[in-house]
Amino acid sequence: MPSTLPIADAAPADGLLPESVRDGAENRHFGVYLHVPFCRVRCGYCDFNTYTGDELRGVRRSDYASQAVAEVASARAVLERAGLPERPVSTVFFGGGTPTLLPASDLAAMLTSVRDAWGLSNTAEVTTEANPDSVDRAYLDELREAGFTRVSFGMQSAVPHVLATLERTHDPARVPLVVRWAREAGLDVSLDLIYGTPGESLDDWRASLEAALAEGPDHLSAYSLIVEEGTKLARQIRRGEVARPDDDTAADMYELADALLAEAGYSWYEVSNWARGDAHASRHNLAYWQGHDWWGVGPGAHSHVGGVRWWNVKHPAAYAERILAGVSPAAGRETLDDETRATERILLAVRVRDELRVDELDDAGRSSVAGLIADGLVEGREAIAGTIRLTLRGRLLADAVVRRLLGD
Repeated sequence: MPSTLPIADAAPADGLLPESVRDGAENRHFGVYLHVPFCRVRCGYCDFNTYTGDELRGVRRSDYASQAVAEVASARAVLERAGLPERPVSTVFFGGGTPTLLPASDLAAMLTSVRDAWGLSNTAEVTTEANPDSVDRAYLDELREAGFTRVSFGMQSAVPHVLATLERTHDPARVPLVVRWAREAGLDVSLDLIYGTPGESLDDWRASLEAALAEGPDHLSAYSLIVEEGTKLARQIRRGEVARPDDDTAADMYELADALLAEAGYSWYEVSNWARGDAHASRHNLAYWQGHDWWGVGPGAHSHVGGVRWWNVKHPAAYAERILAGVSPAAGRETLDDETRATERILLAVRVRDELRVDELDDAGRSSVAGLIADGLVEGREAIAGTIRLTLRGRLLADAVVRRLLGD
């Protein structure tokens, strides 16, 4: 979750949603995202809305779970007033920050509030992110007992000098240990990796991939490092202290990841995500790309319901003040028009394997498909059958594919 919030319309103090959000709601899943904005240290590359202890301005982490529970109760009331149908929650995701800096009992209380508000579907996916050094065996057992089904560990790299550049504090030797504990607790495991770090070689990246695959995770994410303005890493690059990531090297790293993962039995289902079969794909993240509904709880959290998108105030102190006052923590919102929703549908769905149909495109978009096939960006057989599937080259140039599908 980027730290900079968009500029848009003011959100009403009562959070009231327009009647239009009911349209088609029965065909959309409903998920809940809970943002835990606390970190022990701020990594130099991170632009997320997170806070270390000295940035909290008197806010206590111990108060946070009760504030999130209060927002969940408010969310239920808002959705009821909007006349939305009863929908059990299909996915819950705790992100951050480092959610597991809170006691497991706090995460359990937040999950219980979601269950009490809407119920969980019988197959609900419940995930938390975690740093490898933020959990132990007992913690993971407690999460499973509370109803969590999945944990996503921020491994990032197995190479010490790469972790040092990223300012990640965990010992890479701890990753096998926490994966084993999670397995023994009965949790599915995802590992998150970052490639393209300044000073990282292709051999370094191969070592990280091989170390991750040695743990046999159910799911693996590999994200190219983005240098965000305002971060410590951006300042270091501007001063010439570290080299700017090289796009050609990053492309080589992506190709290596795809080859090694495919060889190990993983399939890509979104440009940056692979799973051991569709059953292990992250359904929560798919809901974002597929345009379903979700309520984002916490400072800076974003929500989307029926074409209305809003975001909460950023700082935990401002968030706590609004929650305690009984008013919506939303800082701003926008209602998407049909044209914007259609554009976003293509922008997001093209990244997901076999998600975008050719008949969803306008005339200009459909006329571009033959050229995309000829240029090796879209799989020809699937396109002829009516579905857009990016080739490996197309995944590397996904933004260019989107522009052509939109007729730009």
